Amino acid sequence: MKLLRLFTIAAAVVLTAAGAYAEWRDPPQASAIRHALMAAFDKPEQRLAVEPVAVVGDHAVASWTQGDMGGRALLRLKSGTWTIILCAGDQLLDPNALIHAGIAEVSAKQLVAIVKDAGRQTPPERVAMFSRFEGLVSMDDHSHPQPHQKH
Repeated sequence: MKLLRLFTIAAAVVLTAAGAYAEWRDPPQASAIRHALMAAFDKPEQRLAVEPVAVVGDHAVASWTQGDMGGRALLRLKSGTWTIILCAGDQLLDPNALIHAGIAEVSAKQLVAIVKDAGRQTPPERVAMFSRFEGLVSMDDHSHPQPHQKH
């Protein structure tokens, strides 16, 4: 009986990890998420590259580079459209930051795990660029930066 329980738990962990890998590797929402970021920040003289994209439910973290800068964006699906909530760097690797942004704890931890897994599959020099964004910038409904106030 204990062996069956142990096998079941091990299978669940493997399937969860495989599902997490599939979610960031090629989530079906990635194109719409890239479009949301491109519409807000892409410039002809400095192209925006958005990858990897991690998705859990109605939330996503998209890692990006533009020129010699990089960072991460937290997005939420609202009325069928991906909307940018926050732009940051490594702060979006902290589940507490995602919880503070309104994501349920379980989803926040899962999203961070997927983002970190994606980072292990991405060239280290690109991952280092995601840390270059300093601070935490809240975005309003029109994707205009609003400085984040610490409480």
